[in-house]
Amino acid sequence: MKTVFFVRHAKSSWSDQSLADIERPLNNRGLRDAPFMAALLKGKAVEADQLISSPANRAFTTATYFAEALGVQREDILVRNEIYEAWPEDIINIVQSAEEAWSTILIFGHNPTMTSIANIFSKEYIANVPTCGIVKVVAPVDNWSMFRRENAKMEQFYYPKQYFT
Repeated sequence: MKTVFFVRHAKSSWSDQSLADIERPLNNRGLRDAPFMAALLKGKAVEADQLISSPANRAFTTATYFAEALGVQREDILVRNEIYEAWPEDIINIVQSAEEAWSTILIFGHNPTMTSIANIFSKEYIANVPTCGIVKVVAPVDNWSMFRRENAKMEQFYYPKQYFT
């Protein structure tokens, strides 16, 4: 069994217009939601073999909160430049080329890609994966190269507004 948690980065700040998009930090809501959602996964006994993040500040910072909650060292987060501004196929290629020793990976990226990926594996249409939304997709395969639309399915979908009003 192979499991991927696709995580959209937490809410980012637009307050400093001088920053390049890739440099934007999390805003206050993002700083609240990222540790909360990370703790949610920890509470579900998720054991991550690898965290893979976009190089964008907001995505990597989100990943660090999950790393801390899941007992992964910050320096062990794998940064993949191609996640930033990726097409869904780019993310699927990352999954399909993951190390076979890994059973569970978390990928931290951006919209609209994360919503597109959710819809690839969901039976029902998802209009939007909100910031810090988590989409759990499982496939009954032994090799990541076999992780495909035909055999993988979305099992769970979590996002902060389910818990905060």
